[in-house]
Parts: sequence; C-alpha cells; structure tokens
Amino acid sequence: MTRVVVDASAIAAIAFGEPRGGVVAAKLDHAVVCAPTLLAFELANVAWTKIRRRPADASAILAALAAALDENVGIEWYEVKAVDVATVALAIGCTAYDAAYVWLAGSLGADLITEDGRLAQLAAAATA
Repeated sequence: MTRVVVDASAIAAIAFGEPRGGVVAAKLDHAVVCAPTLLAFELANVAWTKIRRRPADASAILAALAAALDENVGIEWYEVKAVDVATVALAIGCTAYDAAYVWLAGSLGADLITEDGRLAQLAAAATA
C-alpha cells in the first residue's frame, strides 16, 4: 500500500463536505494515511472558523470534527521535531505548520496530499 501524508486542507475537505472532498477521498483510497499530530489542532481551528461563520451548525461541525479524528479512521500519527521543521520552513519559505507536513512526507518517502496550491508547489520543489 502507498503511504501518503495529509494536511488539514485535505482532511477538512472530506470531513466538512467541501466541494473537492470526493477528489481527496479518492486519492486516499487504498493508502496508508499519515499525519503529524499538528493536524488535529489545525482541524480544530477549521471547525472553530466554520462555527464562527455558521453558529447554528455548531453541533454538526463538531460532530464532523470528532468523526475525522476518531481513532477508527486509521490515520497514523507522528510527532515531528521542531528543529527539523524550522529548518524545512526556512529552506522552502513557508510556515512551520506547513513545513511539518512537508518534513513528514519527506521523512516517510510519501506523497503530500493537500488542497493548498502554494504548499503543493513548495513541497514539489523541495523534492525535485
């Protein structure tokens, strides 16, 4: 099975029923899905933002968050080292948050699945 690293934009697309959720889900089909533990907090922030915009949907949004992070979903969680992440961030010109995904993908020899176009470009350039 192919191993992939997912970022918050990819999982949020699936979890919150965003238009490209199906496309992302297809990319994850038959893959071992990996992520830094940071993903949980970034998804919580996405949920917070959505709830602020649509308070009436708070219960559904929190339920979607819980489902996305449920241990039965099968994400393999990894701790990343801050110094390594900072080094990558400086090298490719992105935030440490984004660099955590790039570093993990590189360390695992995995593709990065993201809906963030800029991050996808930076990650591709880093591995070229």
